[in-house]
Amino acid sequence: MLSEFQYWLKSRVPLSVQERLRPGKAKKFEAKARAAGADAVVIKMGSDRQLAHGTWYRGENTNYQPTKVNLHEANAIEDYFLKGWLPEKPFITKQHYVTAFGSCFAAHMTNYLAKNNFNIFGGNLKLDSYVVRCGEGMVNTFAIAQQFEWAFGERAFGDNLWHDKKGNVAEDSLDIQNETRHIFEQTDVFIITLGLSEVWYDKRTGDAFWRAVPRSEYDPEIHGFKVSSVAENLTNLQTIYRLIREHRPDAAIVVTLSPVPLVATFRPVSCITANSVSKAVLRVAVDEFYRDHSDDDNLYYFPSYELVKEYFKDPYEKDNRHIRSSVVEMIMKTFHKHFLIG
Repeated sequence: MLSEFQYWLKSRVPLSVQERLRPGKAKKFEAKARAAGADAVVIKMGSDRQLAHGTWYRGENTNYQPTKVNLHEANAIEDYFLKGWLPEKPFITKQHYVTAFGSCFAAHMTNYLAKNNFNIFGGNLKLDSYVVRCGEGMVNTFAIAQQFEWAFGERAFGDNLWHDKKGNVAEDSLDIQNETRHIFEQTDVFIITLGLSEVWYDKRTGDAFWRAVPRSEYDPEIHGFKVSSVAENLTNLQTIYRLIREHRPDAAIVVTLSPVPLVATFRPVSCITANSVSKAVLRVAVDEFYRDHSDDDNLYYFPSYELVKEYFKDPYEKDNRHIRSSVVEMIMKTFHKHFLIG
């Protein structure tokens, strides 16, 4: 087993150079391949190689799992995480009106864009709209879809369904509804960050809450809890997409999945396993959504979730939930490099 430094060092030496410098090791690997049988295939990828079984047809697009050496390569993020998901070139300028909301990770995106003088919410982060004031707390796809349905007058929602992070009721205000519609109608780029698939909902209507239910208001006859399904989340994503395309047909849409795990689960199982399910439901829904709209060149996925889970060695603070600032900064710089101009 190599150390992290040895993996890094090997990743910086091209495979062809490694083979010239250590021909004996290359021959040993070839012998291992022969011993594996006639169907063994040597896969050379970046600065490393691996064996694969050659019996099976692997299709026209075969992308192998990177090795630990591969993940230390200088271009690992682009080659092994962003491949297939990037725009042809950066396209978001400082003149584009950007709207970003969803889970708590959306706040990192908003703060980074604002700090770098991009036109996030028209440069006004003090707007009354809930997607601005409470945007980092709309952690499920139901809450996000509700804002689009409400803003464009498709649906009205009952009292006490929406609460800010302090538990205060977010009222069904006509002024805020109009302001939200105005924001959406100006938006050139929507950045939607999904958080979790565990939801509390109103048993009378089926409508989901943004967050959990305030303790002082909880009524077991009214308030229910569930793990939402892939199908439900896919339906919500389709609703969001339809309303954006009806009102802003040329807008770009970037979807991300928050790498911040559940603070707690309300299921009678461990939080770690519940979080795996919560994220998996959303990731599958997003993938089905993208495959449904594969012909839309203005629809993107940015793999912030995969970067945190698979690229960084120790990405979380001591609470094991919040992302280290250095990791957030690198993710934002990666987004900047491939999506932003300026």
